[in-house]
This record gives sequence, structure tokens and C-alpha cells, in this order.
Amino acid sequence: MSNHFLDTKIEFLKGVGPKRAEILRKELGISNYRQLMLYYPFRYIDKSKLFRIADISSDEVHIQLRGKVVELKNLGERRGKRLVATLKDDSGEIELVWFKGIKWLASSIVIGKEYVVYGKPSKYSNRYNIAHPDLDEVDSSLIANKVTLEAVYPSTDLLTRLNLNSKGIHKIQKNLVVQLGGKIQETLPFRILEQLKLISKEKAIVNVHAPENEHLLQKARYRLKFEELFYLQLNLLRQKVIKTDKIKGQIFNRIGDYFNTFYNDNLPFELTGAQKRVLKEIRDDVGYGNHMNRLLQGDVGSGKTIVALMSILIAIDNGFQACLMAPTEILANQHFEGIVELLKGIDLNVQLLTGSVKTAKRKEIHEQLENGELDILIGTHALIEDKVKFQKLGFVVIDEQHRFGVQQRSKLWRKGTPAGNGKVVPPHVLVMTATPIPRTLAMTFYGDLDVSVIDELPPGRKEIKTIHRFDSSRLKIFGFIEEEIKKGRQVYIVYPLIQESEKMDYKDLMDGYESIQRRFPRPDYQISIVHGQMKAADKEFEMQRFVKGETQIMVATTVIEVGVNVPNASVMVIESAERFGLSQLHQLRGRVGRGAEQSFCILMTGNKLSADSRLRMETMVKTNDGFELSEVDLKLRGPGDIQGTQQSGLLNLNIADLVRDGQILQYARDIAVATLKEDPNLEKEQNHRLVSTLNYLFGNKINWGRIS
Repeated sequence: MSNHFLDTKIEFLKGVGPKRAEILRKELGISNYRQLMLYYPFRYIDKSKLFRIADISSDEVHIQLRGKVVELKNLGERRGKRLVATLKDDSGEIELVWFKGIKWLASSIVIGKEYVVYGKPSKYSNRYNIAHPDLDEVDSSLIANKVTLEAVYPSTDLLTRLNLNSKGIHKIQKNLVVQLGGKIQETLPFRILEQLKLISKEKAIVNVHAPENEHLLQKARYRLKFEELFYLQLNLLRQKVIKTDKIKGQIFNRIGDYFNTFYNDNLPFELTGAQKRVLKEIRDDVGYGNHMNRLLQGDVGSGKTIVALMSILIAIDNGFQACLMAPTEILANQHFEGIVELLKGIDLNVQLLTGSVKTAKRKEIHEQLENGELDILIGTHALIEDKVKFQKLGFVVIDEQHRFGVQQRSKLWRKGTPAGNGKVVPPHVLVMTATPIPRTLAMTFYGDLDVSVIDELPPGRKEIKTIHRFDSSRLKIFGFIEEEIKKGRQVYIVYPLIQESEKMDYKDLMDGYESIQRRFPRPDYQISIVHGQMKAADKEFEMQRFVKGETQIMVATTVIEVGVNVPNASVMVIESAERFGLSQLHQLRGRVGRGAEQSFCILMTGNKLSADSRLRMETMVKTNDGFELSEVDLKLRGPGDIQGTQQSGLLNLNIADLVRDGQILQYARDIAVATLKEDPNLEKEQNHRLVSTLNYLFGNKINWGRIS
């Protein structure tokens, strides 16, 4: 890229100046020509089509009208204050309504003048109107230029005040586009442009801001999306190549007594085909001196912990220590108890390290770790404290890894085995998640990890029946709960907890708790209650009562989303289910169905549901497949919210969209894979352009990818 023109400060562009430049910097992070060039429109107005007012028949789409303003009036008081203009064409009249910027608009709209209006009609009292439309005076330049597609840019209130709304931004973009000829260097090799029939970078940039026609706009958007996703994938895959070449792991080539004893005597049930496949993938990774960095995906209850434990035993058979890090004390405790139970009769030292562990016990754990007496350490982020030093750490398991920041995980990575000259041989890393990750996200966020999936449930597990009921069916649901309790089963009733409205949530929870107590009175029934405002010890006490079967009903907020494992619990009632995301609903549903009995998940909602909420309920009822759910969730919520992915810094995409552009992402990845297969270190002449663009895009960034 000819840096020097594109690095020109934004204030020097015609129409900007120092004041606007400062606000553009603050509001949009745009400080030079390049950043403005990469600030793409999010939609386009087709200026070639005009509707007649009489032909408006739907409120689905944005439309363009042309007519005269015949009346203008201010209506309403205070908050209900609005400006209403009547627009007339040869077929009829329509009202245009504004609630903001009334003063300025009232002084600038001229009665009797002809305007082009663009907006989305909506029906009110059986008549259409348009709220906050775009309004342009019909003048000779508009007609002479014959602009058919006008770019629309995102803006902010502050920018709008400086006349940098979408139209204002469009104006300065046009001033920039005029100067771009010959200033934009090509960033993709000729062979890729040929193979995919892509237009040049310069042509794409010009046509994305000022499209000549619909066909060229589509070609421009495709070209820019492909490039963005291609370099993202190429960078991830190149890191993977570098990591395989440069970062060596310990060689675990021995399957010894610990693994074999566990497999022959302690395995609680026959491994599923999926578990065997994943174990083989892990054994292949650790057996040859490559450093393993593997993501293990599998629904709640699919048996990921067994696979993790058997991998840990391979490390121990080869003379190494292992650790497992979980995001919460509840989950760490559960892993500890479960693993100690699974290892009964096998002489291994397993310890638990969390914030609650007393100082004397902590000291003992630290000593045993350093002198090699401790084999497996399970804990929370307490494991990454500097005081925690292993004698020979060879294998790390990270559960529900999106709950940890990348830097936190890197601390664990550095606790590997010293290899002399100040270097450390990093431990093999197995990252586990019960939140299924859509394919497009897995390719992007974990593109440098090897991915394993456990996609079948252990034998004897019955699929959970999910039903959706409105609040009006509550008495019937209480009757059903009573029947299940009579069969000796236990029940969860979960209320949402959304931090901004904690007081309201707390009230909902307490009101619910009281009505449940009235319906299920003592001494016939015992009820536990757990919520975020309780002390940790009280929470633990209530959880334990439920685990031991001393209480039949657990009323809780989402603190039980990950954690408690109660095989006897067969009913999960989720109150105000419309306030949860799909992945959270799926996680909560996974708290039941852990025993051999038929389990149920009941989604309770109010009668009024948005289209999104209704789709979420229907999807939950229809499928238990976490991957199918995650795809729907991605479409509903967008990639930024899923999996806490904002932390990765990968999502600064200017034009590509991981939800809609999955197909382009796949092509981009395939071509990146083929490129690296042919030239793993990108040393050939034909790839110089790739290297310089990669260095420009990613050169200064820390490679967190190495540590998953």
C-alpha cells in the first residue's frame, strides 16, 4: 500500500477540518485517509426506484417517494412533541413524522417545495406514515448525476450535530474516492485474483463507496470480504505452522500402569466411539514431540471429563504432573470429587486448590508440587498464582475456557518444565467447552487449534424432553412437579439474573420462592435457595443439601448454570425463559438428564413474545443438538456475544460478517490452507505480497494463539 498518501491526517481532507477531525477520531477511531477508506457503508439506498404514495402496501421495506410538502405542523407536548409534514404526490398524501431535531427541521423544510423522501413506512390507525425519513430537496444536480445507489454509513449523535450524519460522511467519502486513483496497491497475489475472478483492490474500494451499478457493488463487497477473511485465516494457520515447527512438546510415548489399571478396572462405562476417536487424536498429538493445543467440544454429559482424565493418566505414566483449571469453585470442587471417585484404588495424589483453601493446606500443596509428590492439581485461577510451581508439568486441562482471559491462560503455559537456557517446554494443552461453537466461529477463533468433538452421549442416557408453557399453565406445571417428587425425583426452578436489574431479579426470585413454598409446604417438602447475593459458604451449604437429596426443590438464579451434578434431578423449570440466550438455556437444560430416568426441561414465558424469543423457544423444543442451537444463536445474536469472543481482538472485521459470510470464510480458509501447503514459510517470490500484507496487518500483535 502506498502508505504515505493513505496515512495523511483526516483534517486535510476537503470538508473535514480540525474540529470534525477531532470528533471523527474520538467517535469512530478515524484519524487518517486509510481508516476513512475502510469505514464501509452498511447498506445502500436504491435511488433509481420511486414509489407512488397510493401503492404503499407493506411496512417491510424502505421506500423512496417524491412529492411536495403541503403542510407542516408542531404537535403534542413535552415528551410527545413531534413535527408532522404532509407529503403529496399525484396519487395521494402521507404524513412524515419526526420526534428529534424538530427545531432545526421546522426551520429548514419549505412548504410547497418538492422533496425526495426515503424511509420505512409503518401503519398507525389504518394509515401509513414514515418516522424520521431522509429528506432531500429535488434539485437539478440530483437529477443530472443520476446516482442510482447511495451508500449509507453508521453515525453517532455527536457526529450528527456536526452535520456528519450518514449523508455528511458520504460527502467526505466522495471527496476521498476522487483522490484514490492509482494510490491503492494490490494486496492479493495475481493467481488468487485469477482463480476467483476478483476485481482489483482499487476498483473494489471505489465501488463499495460509490457504486457504478449493482453488479459492480456485489463484486466489490465480495472481493473485500474475501480478502479480510483470507488474511485472518492465513495468519491463524501460519501461526499453527510456526508453532508446529518451533514449539516442541514433551513426548508421551508410554501407555503404562495408571492408564491401563484405570481402563481395565475403574472405567464406569464402555467408552463411546466418539470418546475413543478423541483419545486417539490426543495420543497421536502427544506421542511424537509436537506441542498439543486441542479444543475439545462436547455437550454437557457427553463424557469430556473421562477423556481429559485418561489423557492426564498418559502424562503421569510418562513421569509428568498435570493440572485442571475450572472457572468457578463449584465446578473445581465437582471435578475434584468426581476425579477422586473415578481414581478409587489407584495410588495417585490428587489435590484441590481454590481461594477457599486454608493457608496451611496451601503451603503443603505448594511443597508437594515442587518436590513432585503431587500428581494432579485441580483448581480455579488460584493455579496461575506465581507461588504455584510444578516440578514437571506436562499436561494442562482448561474447562469452560472462554471464562478465562488469554493472559491468565498464558501464565499456566509458562509453568511448563524447564529446558535449560532459561527456556520452558510448555505443557500440552487440552481446552474443553460444553458450549458448542458454530463452525464459522471455531474456524476463526480457534483456527490455530486442532478441534475434537464428542458428538454422542454415553449409553443409557435418555434425551431430555423440552416443553414451552405460558405463565397461565403454572398450576398444571406445579401438579407435574408434585408427581415427579412423589417418584423420588428432584427439581430445579431457575430465575434469570441480569446484572443491571439485580433488585428486580432478586424480587422475582423471592416472590417465586414464596409462591413455591405455599404450594409445597414444609414438612412434606424441603426447598433449597441459591442466589448471587448469598455468602459462598451459605451457597455451598444449600447446594450440598440438594446434592445429598435432603431437599427436593432447588430455587436458584443462573449460578447453577455450570456446576452441580445431581443425577436424581429430572425436572428443570426455567422462569422468564425469554430473557435467556439459547446457549444459556441449553447449559441450564444440561443440569438434568444425568441419570437413567426420563428428564424434562420446562420453559416458562409470558404470553407476549418477540419474534426472536419465539424462535428461541421453538428451537429449544425442537432439538437437543448443541451445534444446531449454536448456529441459530449466532444468527440471532451475532458473533460478538457468543463465547465471550470480544476478548480475542479478532472480531475487528470491517466488512465481512461471520454469520452471513460462512461460505466465503470456507473458500478463504481452503485457499489459505492450499497456499501454506505449497509454501509453508511463505518464502517463494509469488508470496511476497502476502508476507508484506500479513506483516502490515498483524506484525505488531502478540501471538496469543500459541496458548489457545
